[in-house]
Amino acid sequence: MSNYRRNRVPGGTYFFTVNLFDRQSGLLVEHIDVLRDAIRKTRQSRPFHIDAWVVLPDHLHCIWTLPEHDADYSGRWQAIKKAFSKSIPQNEQRTAVQFKRKERGIWQRRFWEHTIISERDYAAHVDYIHFNPVKHGWVQAVRDWPYSTFHRWVERGVYPLDWAGSDKAELDTGERLD
Repeated sequence: MSNYRRNRVPGGTYFFTVNLFDRQSGLLVEHIDVLRDAIRKTRQSRPFHIDAWVVLPDHLHCIWTLPEHDADYSGRWQAIKKAFSKSIPQNEQRTAVQFKRKERGIWQRRFWEHTIISERDYAAHVDYIHFNPVKHGWVQAVRDWPYSTFHRWVERGVYPLDWAGSDKAELDTGERLD
């Protein structure tokens, strides 16, 4: 079994990418209320601050800030994935390994994490999160994707409502994040 190195900074701010096992699935948006409930329940027992989030049909990106003396984001992801998986019907295909381990065939086993290291890094990742539905072709304008924290950021005055609209071919953050 592989030993993955993770950067763990108590109270840190992290960017995550979490994928479904079946990248052709639309499960996350089909069961968005179940996902929201899994996140809400996890935050009640293991608090964290949601800085930014986007949910696409087959994967999600988010930025969290953990409590001051806490670096256990892996335990939180495990809790979210488990609560979501237990709350939806069992009709997905499973591999022999998943069947043997009594795992659902919903999530990829791992997730990608990046520790935010500066204000510029933070801003670039927030932009990346909010632009992602346009990048993947789900909408022409960021404002049209309903499963994102973009509108909260607009309300706070960080973005104009027409930020990265249909007239903007690509996001200019000065950094490549994919």
